[in-house]
Formats: sequence, C-alpha cells, structure tokens
Amino acid sequence: MIDTTDCPQADIQALVPLAETLADAARQETLPRFRSRALSVETKSDHSPVTVADRASETAMRALLAEHCPDHGILGEEEGSSGLDRDFVWVLDPIDGTRSFVTGSPLWGTLIALSWKGTPVLGVIDVPAMNERWVGCIGRPTLYNGAPCRTRSVTDLDQAVLYTTTPDLYGERDRPGFEALSSQVAERRYCADCYAYGMLASGWIDIALDPGTQPYDYMALVPVVEGAGGRMTDWSGAPADLRSSGWVVATGDSALHATATRLLRGD
Repeated sequence: MIDTTDCPQADIQALVPLAETLADAARQETLPRFRSRALSVETKSDHSPVTVADRASETAMRALLAEHCPDHGILGEEEGSSGLDRDFVWVLDPIDGTRSFVTGSPLWGTLIALSWKGTPVLGVIDVPAMNERWVGCIGRPTLYNGAPCRTRSVTDLDQAVLYTTTPDLYGERDRPGFEALSSQVAERRYCADCYAYGMLASGWIDIALDPGTQPYDYMALVPVVEGAGGRMTDWSGAPADLRSSGWVVATGDSALHATATRLLRGD
C-alpha cells in the first residue's frame, strides 16, 4: 500500500486540478491526430513506435509544469528527465499504448503521475478516444469521470478476469509465472494497455499485470488502483515506485493479490 507517513496530503490534493489540466492539454495534441492517415510513425532505439502526437503531448505537459511547478522534477518517456533528486517528481507517458494509437484501437491513454520521495501519490489515466478518465490521489477515493469508483471483491482465481498487454512480452524469465497465474483464471484477455488498470479500478476485471515496464508506464496506475480499494505492487509484492523492478501486478482484492504474487514468484 502507499506509505502515507509524513506525506503532505493537502499539498498533493491541491495539485489534482493541475494534473487534470495536463491531461486536457495532452488530449488537445493526441485526439485530433488519432486515426489520421497522414500520421507518420517512427521507430525508437528500443523498437517501440513514436509519433508527433507523443512528442507534442509531452511538450505541452512539460510547458504547464514549467509554469506552475518549476521546482518539481520531471521524468518523461519522450524528453528524458530532470530533477529526479527532488521530493516531487512528475512522471509522464504522453501515449501509453502507441501501438494501439497507430493501429486505430481506442484503448490508448495518457498517464500522469506525481511522486513524493519516489512514491506515487497522484495518478491520472486519461483515455481520450473513449472520453474516460480515472484520477487517484492519496487520502481520497479514486474518481472515474468525476464519480467515486471501486474495485470488486473476487478472491478465487477461477472466478477472476485477467488482462495483460500481450503475451508476446513474456520471455523465458517471466513466462512460467505468467502461465502459472493466467492458466487458472476464468478469462484472460489482451491489448488493453493502461485501460486494463482503469477497468480494474472500476470493478470490471480482477487482475492486470505486465512485465518489464518503465516508471512512466506504471506510476500513474498505482494511486488509481489503490484509491479504488485494490492492490498494486511488483511481482515480488514490493511497492511499485520509482525504484520498482517494473514487473507489476494489480488486483481488485488483497487476498487475490497474495495468491497472484505467490504464483508469479513461483512459490
């Protein structure tokens, strides 16, 4: 769970409107370019795709942070990092699910997180093409399009629905754990990217997991999931924070989380 010890909750909650302003600014750059046949796609050094929409979105968010929080650090997927030694660091993923974006699937999103001393304390999952937004913040319930949402309490694997981005991401190291867990659930589905974690927070699914992610992929998800009553950690059960391994799992129920992490670890 998120550690609230000595955390300036009031200061963080006061930054929620700014986080939503960032999401609005990102929408203005991404949504008009979605399903545009004129959109060109480049391939980065890690073989992942990037578009002008990714870059313009992050640039717009960084400009707002420079104006409103110049003393905060920033970690972004497309434009690097600065001030990571500061107490407050914003973590930005302008388009989570660029492959979905460029192939016309609406299940991509913008991820915005604020961390305090490395711990994610505010998170936004914004899904422009679906006009859906989840906002999680320490000390208050997660909101889905402005109304509180909750995870559902499913404790048995044979009743659980599991989502992961794609089984293609699992290699020799992590496939045994993935198969041990996913082979026992009622349903396993793919290709939702960050949207799966929003669905979990709203009580539609029970487990979401991914291997080998970066902080900009998962930091925003943690406050959303935990503010809705769920659990999110790395596969070992350690906190999903700036120091995490990047192998992350979220569940709607704490008992289900204990079972999931045990199987992922191979215990």
